[in-house]
Amino acid sequence: MSEIGKVEITYPDLEINVVRAKEPIEVPIVESRIATAVASPNFVRHLTFDISGTPLEGKFHAGQSIGVVADGVDENGKPHKVRLYSVCSPSRGEDGHGKLVSTTVKRVIDEHWETQELFTGVCSNFLCSQKVGSLVKVTGPSGKRFILPENPQDYNYLFFGTGTGVAPFRGMIMDLMELNSKNEIVMVFGSPYRTDILYGDYFKSLEKTIDNFHFLTSISRENPRADGTKHYVQYQLLDNRALLEPILQKPNTLIYVCGLKGMETGIYQILAQQGLWDYITVKDDLMQKNPLTWTYEELKAGVKSSDRMHIEVY
Repeated sequence: MSEIGKVEITYPDLEINVVRAKEPIEVPIVESRIATAVASPNFVRHLTFDISGTPLEGKFHAGQSIGVVADGVDENGKPHKVRLYSVCSPSRGEDGHGKLVSTTVKRVIDEHWETQELFTGVCSNFLCSQKVGSLVKVTGPSGKRFILPENPQDYNYLFFGTGTGVAPFRGMIMDLMELNSKNEIVMVFGSPYRTDILYGDYFKSLEKTIDNFHFLTSISRENPRADGTKHYVQYQLLDNRALLEPILQKPNTLIYVCGLKGMETGIYQILAQQGLWDYITVKDDLMQKNPLTWTYEELKAGVKSSDRMHIEVY
């Protein structure tokens, strides 16, 4: 077991649901741009809303979510339900005054695996089709747990994000940069192709100029690892062990994971394999097995994250 000691972690008490789902407010879109490379097969947009002069002004913090209600009605003739999107802005907003807040939205276009029918996400396609100047119904803020702690500059961070799961980390990292944090910050980003790297230019520029910031990418559908496995984010714990293990051994290091449901499985397994028990708790029966053989069902029932590891998967 690691010798990491106990560090008391406290979090700010944030105000939520200032604008509720039953009474959304309309705000204009002031920016809508493609967030991927031109050649990407996916459609991901960086969208910015002007919330100035509304109850939402200055209320969003990095790691929280904004709710969006698509125009129109569902198949039952009822208004669409609120869809939550992670805020990708720093806590001071894109403008530095809490008047502009952004999110990262991927158009959901898929085929049902059994019926082969086309499935399109109502809200994601609605949002990505809106032009600058369009009014959109929003709610929020939502979320009080997936946020930076109080005195955030006192901690090291290992952020794991896949796809649009990188959104909250853009905002968090911007907050840490504004605080001139001198502790280690690692952003591990995963996507199928290099063309799908989101906010890569920003993270690469930080890595060039900030000694304590590290940007690692895991591209799963291009060149495999030496053993033939795909480059998933959890393998950075092995492939960059010389960098990451000393950071993880420090008592003031926190892990944040955001992205597709199931991505936490591999991270749990390798943390256990490396004996980093301060980030997870494991039931006794699983302790007798090789972590790499744990099934998803066993993980759900027998492995939990500690207060030093935050999970937001969907």
